[in-house]
Amino acid sequence: MTLTITNPQTHFPASTAELPRIAILATGGTIAGSSPDATRTTGYQAGALGVQDLLFSLPQLEQVAKIQAEQVAQMDSKDMTCTLWQKIAFRLNAVLAQPDIAGAVITHGTDTLEETAYYLHLTLNSHKPVVITAAMRPATALSSDGPLNLLNAVCVAANPISSGRGVLVAMNNQIHCARDVVKTSTYAVDAFYSPEVGLLGWVQDNRVAFQRMPLRFHSIESEFIGAMGELPMVEVVSSYAGVSRIPVDSLVEAGVRGLVVAGTGNGSLHSVLQQALSAAVQRGVAVVRSSRVGSGHVMRNAAALDDQYDFISSGNLPPYKARVLLMLALQAGIPHVRLQSLFDRY
Repeated sequence: MTLTITNPQTHFPASTAELPRIAILATGGTIAGSSPDATRTTGYQAGALGVQDLLFSLPQLEQVAKIQAEQVAQMDSKDMTCTLWQKIAFRLNAVLAQPDIAGAVITHGTDTLEETAYYLHLTLNSHKPVVITAAMRPATALSSDGPLNLLNAVCVAANPISSGRGVLVAMNNQIHCARDVVKTSTYAVDAFYSPEVGLLGWVQDNRVAFQRMPLRFHSIESEFIGAMGELPMVEVVSSYAGVSRIPVDSLVEAGVRGLVVAGTGNGSLHSVLQQALSAAVQRGVAVVRSSRVGSGHVMRNAAALDDQYDFISSGNLPPYKARVLLMLALQAGIPHVRLQSLFDRY
């Protein structure tokens, strides 16, 4: 929305002629899902509706911004690929480079939203607002959350105070940082949280407010802007009672470049898995310790693991986001000695 700012939390609509132009890049997901039964929130077809269908059902957007919409993909986000990440990033950077575009919104499925958001957070070449939104209930369901989430996302993207914060996630009236947000429920509309650090702000009734700035490097501060080419193979393994070393050994033989381990507690590792990961490091594989717990920090050098075995601590990055950062680092040719400092900065 083109706004007259009277304070950092409040804005008022200007004339239609002054409304900003917001690009919507649609990728499918539950927000575009369809089911023949409005009472069912499972068993629907994700991505069945196109972006024009979403816009047709939300005429209120015309009061917020001029919309430029395109369908980048039409899929269930459980099937997201690294190639599509790069396609979205390339298109997003091209759209944001247009002088008349004030910001962008990406509609996405919830299953891999946090991974896509973090990849774009690290590769975005703009200070303009970028907001990802989604839905936990399909578009055809009773009380679908998608329309309000999309309206709120456009409000956030159209507000100048959203600039310079990297990629944002607008869900359930809340605004989260792409680095911090994770999905925490299989069904609840308030499924997305930012453990430890909390949300960035909120949006309601066209009002947008922020209570903090992201502190880690992102977007134009990132050394991964415009990263192109095939991403190296990085996989996630887990530590648990009775774990075998077979997955690690098999992945190393398959040519994996990096491994992120979802350890117990503070990234601790079963002794069998620890031996396998140590052998992987000796063969040139980068190993990052994360945690399967869901919140908290994996402290560097817990029980002297990292110095002794040349492991890297993920800090408070969960395993699947740690994988994103490690892939980009290895693609960029970052030497092993710099990897820990990278995880400390991003």
